[in-house]
Amino acid sequence: MSTVVAIYTGAGLAEPLKAVFNELLPECRLVNIIDDGLIHDINRTGSISSAVTRRLTRYYENAVEMGADVILNTCSSVGEVADLGRKLVDVPIVKIDEAMVEEAVRRFDRIGVIATLQSTLEPTKRLILRKAEEVGKPVVIVDGLADGAYQALIRGQADVHDERIGNTALQLANEVDAIVLAQGSMARMQDALAQRTGLPVFSSLRAGVEAVRAVLNRQAGMP
Repeated sequence: MSTVVAIYTGAGLAEPLKAVFNELLPECRLVNIIDDGLIHDINRTGSISSAVTRRLTRYYENAVEMGADVILNTCSSVGEVADLGRKLVDVPIVKIDEAMVEEAVRRFDRIGVIATLQSTLEPTKRLILRKAEEVGKPVVIVDGLADGAYQALIRGQADVHDERIGNTALQLANEVDAIVLAQGSMARMQDALAQRTGLPVFSSLRAGVEAVRAVLNRQAGMP
């Protein structure tokens, strides 16, 4: 049985991610490391501090000690710390949003990015630009911060959260060819946003687990 250790900066994604694992990797042992203080610290300071980096890299090391075959970094805000982690541990680290971004860059030239947190928006934009540079393709990014949506969600106002994201998507729709949802927590809105905007909408949750499955298959010598 393969072991995947998922590392979270908040608790909200754990159950949706487990459901996708049960569907795509039912034979896999999923272990969660959740530090829901991390995203609070990032938002409070507006950046990834050295203390946050140290905590995350320790979690990668903890995951290795737990017997991880793959480590899944579930938060786009700290994807660049995962890049550092790849140099520090021998176990593969999958970034939940990387496969999503690669597909969006491959297929489209004008990409809208929606986030409810500035701390997620900027790293996602940088990831898109880096992936576009790797394949030698110019892309245009139009960002959309769904202001107040995150605060509504933590107050338990899911309807307000969803409406603000929907309004942000509509504002971007005439300027872009596709929309990327920068946070895995928005994956449940993917189909509704696609219908509302008439555009392809990319989310990271399923794509991230499929990327984990691909790594496990390679480890097992499967195509």
